[in-house]
Amino acid sequence: MAAAATILHADLDAFYASVEQLLEPSLQGKPVAVGGGVVLAASYEAKAFGVHSGMPGREARRLCPQLIFVGGHFSDYQRLGDAAIKVIGDFTPLVERISIDEAFADVAGCTHLFGAPAEIAAAMRRRVRTELGLAISVGVARTKHLAKIASQVAKPDGLVVVDPDAELGFLHELPVELMWGVGPVTRTRLDAIGVSTIGQLARLSERSLTRLLGPAAGEKLAALSWNRDPRQLKPHRRARSAGAQSALGRKPAIEQVIRPTLLHLADRVATRLRAKSRPGRTVTVRVRFADLKSVTRSMTLDAPICTTVILARLAENLVRAALADHPGEKFISLLAISVSHLEEHWDLALELPLGLADEALRAGSPAGIARWAADRAIDKVRDRFGWDAIGYGSAALELVRSVPDDFRKLAEKDL
Repeated sequence: MAAAATILHADLDAFYASVEQLLEPSLQGKPVAVGGGVVLAASYEAKAFGVHSGMPGREARRLCPQLIFVGGHFSDYQRLGDAAIKVIGDFTPLVERISIDEAFADVAGCTHLFGAPAEIAAAMRRRVRTELGLAISVGVARTKHLAKIASQVAKPDGLVVVDPDAELGFLHELPVELMWGVGPVTRTRLDAIGVSTIGQLARLSERSLTRLLGPAAGEKLAALSWNRDPRQLKPHRRARSAGAQSALGRKPAIEQVIRPTLLHLADRVATRLRAKSRPGRTVTVRVRFADLKSVTRSMTLDAPICTTVILARLAENLVRAALADHPGEKFISLLAISVSHLEEHWDLALELPLGLADEALRAGSPAGIARWAADRAIDKVRDRFGWDAIGYGSAALELVRSVPDDFRKLAEKDL
């Protein structure tokens, strides 16, 4: 007999837009979008017209002329997201929060207190609705991947429990894009070979999948299509990377756009690394073009970094390399930076000035140390007077932010 289904995935429905409708009752039942130049989030009424997050505001208005744009109440998003996670934590200490509005929970150890997993999930949903006025969908399954899929199937405002003895029958009928890791690019590649359901993907050989998608993605999706997911919940996991991204709408791939955007992203990432004394060795950038195709480039350094300007310059080099490999792409819609291979215990290692070509980009060089000292001074000013009290001029003056920083910070996991 299969193990019991005790993993829950809880996900607040259309969270940001739902909060806006909660705060302003006149918006109930109307198509609402958070944002302006770019749609940050859309209500279910707006999604019915094809409006979705990341879409340029002009296109969203064309699809839905009656769309109502609101600016966003970021402190309320944080408050209500925290409150919903607290409700889940009242049932079990084994909660792994993966974003502001969703979390996994393992209820195997508390069924004697609160009943079967399905009863616990129903009680969670009732409390979130009663205490916070928000809808939350919950999936219950034997694995994390299947629980997350079940919560998507449950939307909006539903509960789906997957019987351990009927997992594959449930899973294989679903569209392949519900799988973790299947984005627009992967979906297009699978469509090209006639794969639209998880069952069709499962029937492909792992060799065919790795040839189509690469070894890592092919092996992962092959396993998940048969519900092989050994991952355990990590309630207090320590982050292995820090990242930030900026949705740009549709901007030309020119230095005047790229440089200030990357400096702003590097400032956000490096500030968090310094705050936790956890510099990293691997820098990765992601560039998304206007047609939503994405490319990534990364490099691993000899010594870890947490200096804003050095991180920005390294990211620039990687973005230039990505653009050089795609000369036909003239517009970009998103830039992202992440730093991984973080150090647990770290002291800045000084380097002699040896005249190396990359000396200005080495953290321990005289130039690197001076930049690190300047960053620490900036950190102290911000700690006392707030983030906007001081910053890098080119990022503050040249960058037109289509996505508010407050919204970005909600999506960035703390270290």
